[in-house]
Amino acid sequence: MRRSISHSAVRGLTATLSAFALAACGGDEPPAVDASSKRTLAQGELVGFAHPESAAHVWKGVPFAKPPTGEGRWRPPEPPEAWQGTREALATGESCVQFDMTDPTRVVGDEDCLYLDIYAPKFEPGAVPIGAARKPVMVWIHGGGNSIGDASLYDASRIASEGDVVVVAIHYRLGVFGWFTHPALRVSATGPEEASGNWGTLDTIRALEWVRDNIAAFGGDPQNVTIFGESAGGMNVFALLLSPRASGLFHRAISQSGSAISMTFDQAETYSDDDPRQTVGSNEVLLRLLLIDGRAQERTDAKRVIDAMSEAQIEDYLRSKSAEELLAVFDTSLAGGMVFVPQLLRDGHVISDLEPQKAFATRGEHNAVPTIAGFNREETKLFSLMLSNHISRFMGIITGVKDQRGHDLDGEYGGLLWRVDGMDKPLEAMASTGRQDVYGYRFDWDEFGTFLWLDFAALLGASHGTDILFVFDFTDMGYLTDNVYADPATAALLSKQMRSYWVQFARTGDPGRGAANELGLTRWKPWAPGRDDEKFLVLDSEAGGGFRMEAGSVDAEGVMSRLENDSRFAGDEERCTLTRNLMMFSGALDPTGYETFAGGICEPWPMEWPKLPGSPS
Repeated sequence: MRRSISHSAVRGLTATLSAFALAACGGDEPPAVDASSKRTLAQGELVGFAHPESAAHVWKGVPFAKPPTGEGRWRPPEPPEAWQGTREALATGESCVQFDMTDPTRVVGDEDCLYLDIYAPKFEPGAVPIGAARKPVMVWIHGGGNSIGDASLYDASRIASEGDVVVVAIHYRLGVFGWFTHPALRVSATGPEEASGNWGTLDTIRALEWVRDNIAAFGGDPQNVTIFGESAGGMNVFALLLSPRASGLFHRAISQSGSAISMTFDQAETYSDDDPRQTVGSNEVLLRLLLIDGRAQERTDAKRVIDAMSEAQIEDYLRSKSAEELLAVFDTSLAGGMVFVPQLLRDGHVISDLEPQKAFATRGEHNAVPTIAGFNREETKLFSLMLSNHISRFMGIITGVKDQRGHDLDGEYGGLLWRVDGMDKPLEAMASTGRQDVYGYRFDWDEFGTFLWLDFAALLGASHGTDILFVFDFTDMGYLTDNVYADPATAALLSKQMRSYWVQFARTGDPGRGAANELGLTRWKPWAPGRDDEKFLVLDSEAGGGFRMEAGSVDAEGVMSRLENDSRFAGDEERCTLTRNLMMFSGALDPTGYETFAGGICEPWPMEWPKLPGSPS
């Protein structure tokens, strides 16, 4: 059976990657139950199916918590209930509530969404490994800005069958349902977890507890668990490294294009006034709800209404809202349905109350397990497809690159800033404590093909999310394989090489030369503090220079100084536009620095309120 890809790949950012990932699904027909996949859990009997393309068993839609619905909204997840009879685990569970990636005006998903998918090598019931023969476990945390996405896009059967590991892909609450704190909610909390606001993080912890208690039934070793995730999933990997509550639940960590960030309660409960990023904190959510409901006519009036409400009234009002009503306060015009809410909150119980770099630089203030962290060389080219003036479009359809120079500059600087919070700062902090088990990488592959009028290499380069295609071996795109990859054989080899590093790290905590000796891979050396030579591994095909250790490190100040003095920019307007975009989306930068950038050459930052019912026009 060949994999297929939707023609929606030509429609833009999220649709492009979604279509690539969906290539793994193979078809729409429901799989048949495989009796040999029957397993016994504490919750009951479970049966899955044999993957049609890989030597793997798969179980999908397995509950790892009670549905966080009704009174469970904005509360910690609870262990799942048992079921009667044999549960057929044949389809991924409902996605958590979010905007549709292809139609951001439509709300999809359900608050009943705490399910996981399992991929394992095929074993007959009596041959499931036990004791020392159990397999390493890899727990995948999907990306999507912590506001969109689910586990269904990630077919991990090839990793499981060829890597001889057990892979678990999890859901977690997203957006305003996943991270939300307000003084009124904390007043009624019965303990530190109910007061944390970190519901999505607690969901990932609950999933790891489920893995600890149940993964042995699938041949997995609960004492050898690697968490790995991309983008927001990588952020959540860092959050688990910063979480006292997650201590002992995992033993290695891989962050792909993540960012080591967290926020205070004050930042999470803010109004959007005078905030260039227009962050939608909990008080801003409350204010906008009042405007939409007609209980206030403008922002000042809404704040007076809030000041007059008791904490109990505020909590009752917030909890009374449907999922659709809560999401109605967000502007969905930016990035494929993603919305931006304060997340990863420094509550001191679920997530450290220290700033991440300080926590990583302090023994005992983080979970000091072997860690890989890296980034893609041109991360933000993917987002430029929707936002940049360097991209040509016709009726909303991307037609190509108008200005390759400008597009390449956007990607270069976006990648450098992503690197700061995603690799250099956290790894430098960890290594400063004397640790020799942290590893960095830069993903450089950019050898896409063409489809119709689209040159994917020019559009995407080594952009955000591209590494997923190789880690999960989405290198067979059916009849479009030759369009997606300029050299499919080289892409397939790179995928095998990367998965070899990832699996070896999951086995031992050291990626070394990978798990397959015959590949002859470069020795991946650990990051050392203050060392300028061979700090990180470059991942690329032979045509792009191959695998190699490289030197150097960057910080945000250095990147912005370089941008300020880079003669390749066409002028101040282009320089300022990129600066504003970087400050809008990068946690490495303080947007208040925009006013003084390059001696104050930039026009004032335009404050543009979202066009929501009752909002200022």
